[in-house]
Amino acid sequence: MAHIDYFFSTVSPWTYLAGDRLEKIAARHGARVHYYPLDVVALFARTGGTAPAARHPSRQAYRAQELVRWAKRLGMPFNLKPAHIPTNPAPASYAIIAAQAAAAKGATGDLAGLVQGVLRAAWAEGRDIAEDAVIRDLLARHGFDPALADSGLFIGADTYERNLETAVERGAFGAPFYIVRETDARFWGQDRLDMLDDHLAGL
Repeated sequence: MAHIDYFFSTVSPWTYLAGDRLEKIAARHGARVHYYPLDVVALFARTGGTAPAARHPSRQAYRAQELVRWAKRLGMPFNLKPAHIPTNPAPASYAIIAAQAAAAKGATGDLAGLVQGVLRAAWAEGRDIAEDAVIRDLLARHGFDPALADSGLFIGADTYERNLETAVERGAFGAPFYIVRETDARFWGQDRLDMLDDHLAGL
């Protein structure tokens, strides 16, 4: 069985546009996905990248056009300038980490749905994913105990920091970023998911 390590940010529009395609690809090939939410701005700083807000205006303008084009192509609702972005990505990331830990112990919630729900809330529904009430609602909607928003704070904060270190060590430098653990094959961006699919088919 292949394992896909998925490095992403809860406030990344490109991660939102990935939708559920990764999970469909993984299911098709019998692969398992491990989620690594992280601080993507810190990842840029560690790996030679530049945060979007600090990029040249021409790069920012092109990025905006590309996001809208991709959302249209994928048929996904998308708000280029949500009211609550930028926001603190950590609280929702902690909740995802806590939910993944709970799932590993037998909890029956929909982890993939939670990840996608967080991103959809930020980029299509105009919700502030740093708010405790929003996080609790998303946990409950996807079958997890809303109390994970509180009980997962310690493990979430510690793992969130370690996820950044793991990303740097493994060669990830943006989000979304996919690494097939068995082959160290790396794929950066939602527009590389077809290539990930092809790679898994060849294993």
